[in-house]
Amino acid sequence: MQKINERLWNWASILEDNTREQAELTASMPFIFPHLALMPDAHLGRGATVGSVIPTQAAIIPSAVGVDIGCGMIAVRTQFTKADMAGDLSKLRKQIERSIPLSAGGVNRKISREHTQARVDELAAMATDAGFDPAKYAGKWDLQLGSLGSGNHFIEVSLDEQDRVWLFLHSGSRGVGNKIASHHIKVAQQLAQKWWISLPDNDLAYLVEGTDEFWAYIRQLRWAQHYALLNREEMMDRVITQLEYWMGVPVQQQERINCHHNYTEQETHFGKQVWLSRKGAINAEAGRPGLIPGSMGTASYVVVGKGNPLSLNSSPHGAGREYSRSKARKTFTREQLQEAMVGIEYRDTDAFIDEIPQAYKDIDQVMADAADLVEVRHTLRQIVNVKGD
Repeated sequence: MQKINERLWNWASILEDNTREQAELTASMPFIFPHLALMPDAHLGRGATVGSVIPTQAAIIPSAVGVDIGCGMIAVRTQFTKADMAGDLSKLRKQIERSIPLSAGGVNRKISREHTQARVDELAAMATDAGFDPAKYAGKWDLQLGSLGSGNHFIEVSLDEQDRVWLFLHSGSRGVGNKIASHHIKVAQQLAQKWWISLPDNDLAYLVEGTDEFWAYIRQLRWAQHYALLNREEMMDRVITQLEYWMGVPVQQQERINCHHNYTEQETHFGKQVWLSRKGAINAEAGRPGLIPGSMGTASYVVVGKGNPLSLNSSPHGAGREYSRSKARKTFTREQLQEAMVGIEYRDTDAFIDEIPQAYKDIDQVMADAADLVEVRHTLRQIVNVKGD
């Protein structure tokens, strides 16, 4: 932990100069209180740094939440152990890939399952209460519920330190969340231009509490966060079903954790209520369970928060990129990816080169930096990996 200045505290031992400069710029905004907390996995983002915790008073910066609103993790611990996983894992992977639409534009052909329809109905009612139509942002928002996406989103079957089987996945609010975020970032920028507000970065445009634009964003943000949570629940239910088919016996869910890492909530810190935006960070209040994934081919962690007040009760959300996607594709090879994935069942393709573990920070260093933020309960290692290209 390092105090960079009165408005910025840093937990990242691996920190590029441009990432630090971006965080300092965000921390200089006049409504930040008490300070910005930079997580161990921090890296350059749009407007605000990915891996930062941004508390604001009477205003909110839409880009400080991120464009994948509600992105996060869900994990389920089953009754199975490594000894139960002796079958053909490629068959299990392909079953999962068939049951869940992958890739950026992936959608279900129809809403066919009773629990899927119930979740869609819940979201439709919530949108009506919030006074907006999600179809104006994404016409197929309902058909995308239960879809993974691409990039660093994944589904994994993993083993913990006791060789117990966990199901683990990472996704968010899909196209509709992205469109909602992009719309309100643009609204904030237009208002800044209209009112001659000088900004150090156009992507730090903000909405002022009490205005119609502010509350419209909050209502739609909360909807998108709930969409992301239900999207993960829906996919996890499908993964469980496929594991049951593959095993031939029902899955017993012995533990289930679902947490956001791109979101905003009202919280109280240092005696004042703030809008706390965690952009690539999880809630790590004392005793709260959380999930911190590594990169493709590396360990992931089930943790419990320590409630560190200086971190604003937060911790990292993953490994954090060191190479951009384009730079990773120019630097690494498919052969290097194959070496990194030895012993893991995955779809071997050039499409995943930009997700190679070497493109990310060392997750062991990230977790060492987070030692005063979370306690590690379980360390997971992958045996099956599913991604969208």
